[in-house]
Amino acid sequence: MKDTELFDWLTGEALRDDIIRLTQITVATEITNLDAIHESADPKKSFDWQQLLLAGSLLARSTERTHQEAALRIATAAVTLETSPEVRDAGAVLLEKLSNRRSVELAILRNRIAPDLEGRLGVSMRLEANRRRFEDSILLESSGKWIGVNDFQKELWAGASSGAGWLSASAPTASGKTYLVLQWLLDHVRTSKTKIAVYLAPTRALVSEIELSLKELCQSDTGIEITSLPLTEVYFSSTTGDKKAVFVFTQERLHLLVNLLGEDFSVDLLIVDEAHKIGDNQRGVILQDAIERVSRQNPMMKVVFVSPSTQNPGELLEDAPNDMPKTSVNTDMPTVLQNVILAEQVPRKPKEWSLDLVWGDSPIPLGTLKLSNKPAGLKKRLAFIAAAAGGRGGTLVYCNGAAESEDVALLISQLEGSEKTDDQELLDLADLARKGVHRNYQLAPLVERGVAFHYGNMPSLIRTEVERLFRDGKIRFLACTSTLIEGVNLSCRTIVVRGPRKGRGNPMEPHDFWNLAGRAGRWGNEFQGNIICIDPKDEKAWPVGVPKRSRYPIKRETDVVISSTDELAAYLENRNIDSLADLAQGEEFEQVGAYLLNTYIRLGTLSDAAFAKRHSPDALRKLDRSLEGISALINITQDVLVRHPGVSAVGLQRLLEAFRKYEGNIENLLLAPSESVDAYDRYVTVMRRINANLYPVFLPDSLIPLHALVVVEWLKGLSLAAIIRKRIEYQQRNNRSFKLPVLIRETMSMVEETARFKAPKYISAYMDVLRLFLTEAEREDLIDEDFDIGIALEFGVSSITLLSLMELGLSRMSAVALYEKIARDDLDKEGCLAWINQHGPNFAGMDLPNLIVRETLQVSGLDDPEAGHEFSE
Repeated sequence: MKDTELFDWLTGEALRDDIIRLTQITVATEITNLDAIHESADPKKSFDWQQLLLAGSLLARSTERTHQEAALRIATAAVTLETSPEVRDAGAVLLEKLSNRRSVELAILRNRIAPDLEGRLGVSMRLEANRRRFEDSILLESSGKWIGVNDFQKELWAGASSGAGWLSASAPTASGKTYLVLQWLLDHVRTSKTKIAVYLAPTRALVSEIELSLKELCQSDTGIEITSLPLTEVYFSSTTGDKKAVFVFTQERLHLLVNLLGEDFSVDLLIVDEAHKIGDNQRGVILQDAIERVSRQNPMMKVVFVSPSTQNPGELLEDAPNDMPKTSVNTDMPTVLQNVILAEQVPRKPKEWSLDLVWGDSPIPLGTLKLSNKPAGLKKRLAFIAAAAGGRGGTLVYCNGAAESEDVALLISQLEGSEKTDDQELLDLADLARKGVHRNYQLAPLVERGVAFHYGNMPSLIRTEVERLFRDGKIRFLACTSTLIEGVNLSCRTIVVRGPRKGRGNPMEPHDFWNLAGRAGRWGNEFQGNIICIDPKDEKAWPVGVPKRSRYPIKRETDVVISSTDELAAYLENRNIDSLADLAQGEEFEQVGAYLLNTYIRLGTLSDAAFAKRHSPDALRKLDRSLEGISALINITQDVLVRHPGVSAVGLQRLLEAFRKYEGNIENLLLAPSESVDAYDRYVTVMRRINANLYPVFLPDSLIPLHALVVVEWLKGLSLAAIIRKRIEYQQRNNRSFKLPVLIRETMSMVEETARFKAPKYISAYMDVLRLFLTEAEREDLIDEDFDIGIALEFGVSSITLLSLMELGLSRMSAVALYEKIARDDLDKEGCLAWINQHGPNFAGMDLPNLIVRETLQVSGLDDPEAGHEFSE
């Protein structure tokens, strides 16, 4: 019998019933208020542990996911159930065989196995354990420290440390990718000639998390500067001095820094996290453009792509420079158990729900979940099932939108077990929510009961504190949105979901569902995680059923759009239409069309582009013919085109022509400083000029005054609370009714989507074309070389002091709160540190929220408890 046949026989016949029964018992232990099928079973007497553990040790040798998962279920059950100490020790040894040392450490931490496991093993097993531990460890050359790893991490480290210039790595969400990559990044920077490294993440939330993690990993290392701000000072201090720099950016921020440095930008290492996002609509092409732009300037740069469970990680290596060594690392091996559970109401009993575990094509019953109230309505169904099943805490409730997350969190907070707390950290978060957003912001009373909601447009300081307190177990229930799919590394015990959607009501793709499911039972934090899917047979909720395990198919947004060759060619030929309001299919083709036009202008033909090998020569020739006609109209310089990915050269040229035809005072084309009395009117005019010439992005036209107002207030450095307060006052002055939660969410959305994304992208392009025109008109005296509107809008700053406070590592919320107390607007980083050092002892009297005080003292290095600084009461 071959090994594979033996493993199939063990899992499919010999031990199938035992493994199923073992799984039923193990999964049920994680669910509260469950009348379990095997509730009275005694794990000590119900199983032949010697036989199971022997089978597990055999299955651990397999490279098949199903066999490894069976071994992991046996080991997890042995360690977590009420078995004998000897069985638990054997389970720990099996975990070691599975390269799962972190789960052994978790078992010791939770007193499931006694310390000094090695001392209880026989001589031969002790030698074997030491050998295995050595093989499953990696040496950090910079410190001489050894860290334990699993098989995937070991392979990833070897690939990244090899001679390969481009590496693409893929593994399930809970496999420890980020931990390993951050360790390797710092070790590589410390021990190599690398001076400049860039870490790309798809969202600002993940950027903040990675920046914080890197700073924690190298607290005592003053030789590496880590920042998420596109600052030329940090770059030049690294290229000309002894320091090294790690920039943590979104793709938009990388473009900002390259725009500032131009051809001088040099980078040694680029890491692209969540690299499958290169296929995202709109922003995928900006990511691809950023990678290609930096690669053109740095052809010998080392590149590492990291993505969750992709089918084809090698796809990302196709555009590597010629002769560049490349390799990919790909695994689907489990490190933690993730159980998909189907929840259906028992007929005629709305307070009873049968739970079944997905097991191949035949679900296995777990028991009946008892609710305390009848769930009338879908939101109550989601909330009540989450509260009943997730009573141990660590429960994420997936909601389709920010409004739903607030409603579900409110329902959970009223149920038994969510009493008001006196925990100071929760009270501090509630205080920050009231002062930083609005005194009636619904998050505040919820966190006082250990419940919260979480969505992408929330201020970063509030959002990260919610995440921290959820990790610490103080927030027991968290209603969240699709932000968690975007890569925030937030783990949990249980996820509860019904009819998940992503974007504008689109059913969640299977790979997105499994990326979300990967948050349940994060490796090293939990032994297993449960994903409870409500109403699995409801076709409206689950149009294609509960998704089976799936892996991301990586396909660039550009490749997907180019495959619609005829429609794309027609769009390009029609791009210079008289009225842009009549331009059809812009959302589908504008971004990629702009990318292709820039590529054509740079190369003279798409056939010479790196992506040409993935498309037919006929399709490329057809697109070349379309691009030839419109490129002849363009005389915008190449250096301006490359600065604005996703903005069409046709629109830029059209805007330049509009400037040339302008008959009024040329100064009326300029923006005004945000503090100027005419700033608002100028931004309204500029937004309408952008809509008419670049692309209709600020829509509808009737809302442009509101968008312009928010942008100006954001640039002034107003706090989110102040912007919300001004909107409320405006509504009240004009006798307009409003719903406070809606107004708060809409304002947050306008800040994130308009002030921080659309406005920087298009107003920066406007200003660059205006500079060309002013130079052409011999009015260079009107050009302000010291002010970069892109950076000012991205961070919401218009003063040196405010930017310097953020350069220290402060969130914008904290920086704005401090800036209101600082008289000078020209303080550099050292000046801000001096101010904090001088006034820190008096923070208690400034009515600053405790969390802002804490963050300020931490980033300034003044949080030593012996330093005499006190938090406000």
